[in-house]
Amino acid sequence: MDDLTSEMKKYLITATFQWNEEMMDQLQEHRDLINQLIDEQVIEHYVVSMEIQTVWITLNANNKREAKKLLSPSPFYKYWKIVVNELMVWDGQNYRLPAVQLN
Repeated sequence: MDDLTSEMKKYLITATFQWNEEMMDQLQEHRDLINQLIDEQVIEHYVVSMEIQTVWITLNANNKREAKKLLSPSPFYKYWKIVVNELMVWDGQNYRLPAVQLN
């Protein structure tokens, strides 16, 4: 999928939720999907704050509709209020070459 992700657009998914016991029972199924999408290089980052009950996901997709569709199999999807934004610039340590150390 490396060749495909270079042509796709990047999106930031912001999902807010209210944690409940039903979600706890579905946590493993949700994590299995997220892990699969990470392994397939669809999801680049997956971050959760329980303090403010928000999830941030950066992922590769052709358009906003596809970005939502990729997450829709999750049992958490029905609990999430989702906003999808296309990203233009993304940068960080993971996108840089390692620093050269001269001996």
